[in-house]
Amino acid sequence: MLSRGGFVQLIVKRIYKLSDQRRHTRGFFAMGNTCSNTLGIPPAKGPNAVGCTDFMMDHTTQGSFFRLYYPCQVTETAERPDWVPCREYFNGLADFLKISRTLSERIFNCLFGSFKIPASLDAPFKSNEKCPVVIFSHGLGAFRDQSASATYYFREKTEEEKANKNVPINSAQPNLVEEWMYYRNLQHRENEFSLRNTQVKQRADECILALDKLTEINSGISVQNVLQTQFDWTTLENSMDLCRISAVGHSFGGATVIEALCKEVKFKCAIALDAWMFPLDEEIFPRVKQPIFFINSEKFQWAGNISRMKKLESAVIQRKMVTIRGAVHQSFPDFTFLTSNWIGKLMKLKGDINPEIAMDLCNKATLAFLQRHLGLQKNFNQWDPLIDGRDENLIPGTNITLLQSAI
Repeated sequence: MLSRGGFVQLIVKRIYKLSDQRRHTRGFFAMGNTCSNTLGIPPAKGPNAVGCTDFMMDHTTQGSFFRLYYPCQVTETAERPDWVPCREYFNGLADFLKISRTLSERIFNCLFGSFKIPASLDAPFKSNEKCPVVIFSHGLGAFRDQSASATYYFREKTEEEKANKNVPINSAQPNLVEEWMYYRNLQHRENEFSLRNTQVKQRADECILALDKLTEINSGISVQNVLQTQFDWTTLENSMDLCRISAVGHSFGGATVIEALCKEVKFKCAIALDAWMFPLDEEIFPRVKQPIFFINSEKFQWAGNISRMKKLESAVIQRKMVTIRGAVHQSFPDFTFLTSNWIGKLMKLKGDINPEIAMDLCNKATLAFLQRHLGLQKNFNQWDPLIDGRDENLIPGTNITLLQSAI
């Protein structure tokens, strides 16, 4: 049997050879990237155009680094950010999959290098009603976090680097240099729970830190962004409804939002997407007092993981669970939209269900749950039946059979 890394490396090698043989043909690239007109992240379906910008507070590892999505004004010159900003993210993904960076960079760039995010980079904020705040936390092998496959921070230049003209200069912070941090693999004889538990606590703290910074921005406090962006943060003053704050996370991020609920009561509820419960101390479960909605995939979950979710059930606090039929673990993040059916199923990025149907169900169920527990004055309650799993593509609760003794 091949390990996950060995299997993926074998697949990447085969695709790499194909790309070398067929690099001038359109058919190959249509499997994943450049010449395909059918692949890509679907645009938002809400009433507002979507803008995004990046923020890094404190240039050290003690700070926070997040991407903010917000309702924006429509501009003709809007720039769409790259889905993969630079090659270091390919290196991080290779490390996470335990495959060669050299081998993987070309194929990952071929498959994913030209995709754009359907949002306008640094577009002007559109002032309307106050917006609820949702903190998203991604999975262990995703982007934009120290626990991710790759992220970076800035550190002070050494005297040697200051004297070396070949060291890249950051125009906004000339005395700082980028320092990349890659996915933290488990070391020989290292205790995995100890590592992942430490990471999930740190990630929860970073979510809370991001919320604290947004609270300052909403109050009109001037903020220092280490990154050089064109976005005017002062336009966000008094724009957020800080009485309606929630957290949403996928996989490791699903565990993160549960940890965050325990640490910060400002989070009124959470949605855990195919949560990986392993990193959590079970002793925190009784201390979590907010509603939680578990949205799972049919193909990822197992009895031990579901039994830990069940330990969060409560007679007085709403804890709901549904399972999306035919979905896989990667039905929730972007990858499922960026590969053809063949590659997607080969690498377990796609399930049997249409990715857009799965995402639509997930989004509608999430909005219904948020309206219920944040008191939103919208029409999202039309999707309340989804919270109870009432749809042909949903399973109420779980498809996993549990022994009563395991709960």
